[in-house]
Amino acid sequence: MPLPAIPHYDMPAALAASAVHWSPQRDRAALLVHDMQNYFLRPFEGDRVLGALLANVHALRQACAEHGIPVIYSRQAGSQSAGERGLTAEFWGPGMSDSPADTAIPEAIAPRPGDHEVIKRRYSAFHDSTLRQLLTDLDRDQLIICGVYAHIGIQQTAADAMQHDLPPFVVADAVADFDRDRHETALRYVGDLFGRVLRAHNVITAFSQQRQARSGAAG
Repeated sequence: MPLPAIPHYDMPAALAASAVHWSPQRDRAALLVHDMQNYFLRPFEGDRVLGALLANVHALRQACAEHGIPVIYSRQAGSQSAGERGLTAEFWGPGMSDSPADTAIPEAIAPRPGDHEVIKRRYSAFHDSTLRQLLTDLDRDQLIICGVYAHIGIQQTAADAMQHDLPPFVVADAVADFDRDRHETALRYVGDLFGRVLRAHNVITAFSQQRQARSGAAG
């Protein structure tokens, strides 16, 4: 089936409770910007949740640049063969074309020099990709996840991160979904089973406080 038209909704007002109390650490974390390609964002056109999503992903991206935290982009390749799509095609059809109109990431949040990219072909950014090895190479063992869609790739990636013993943090107001119910349900599943749910400002504040504490200790 094609991607659905996404109705207007606001970001969830309340945070989903998390079973764990992990804190993102500047010297351990990497940011994953998950599937923020035009093809997946087009159903949000004109929707206020898209504005909030882009603003919060941008804020996280900026904070990571300021703190020297690696930024990784997952993306799907366009015009995949039937073998590459596999059973995904039974649910979503042939997927995106290889035109930049589909495959590109919006300029405001696009990868910058020094950022990393991984190609994925299934819901999880870990499946049949270089993500796990990249995190090892970067000496990072926490994953902060933002992007789309919360109940599909975001949730599956968080589950895989946990099962790789990589604490995942899903940023509640830097992910979006087909509707608010799916968005909130995905956050509850993550908080109950896979990781910690935070807001963008929680993550950014944690990094700033850690830098201040380190500066104070050094002084």
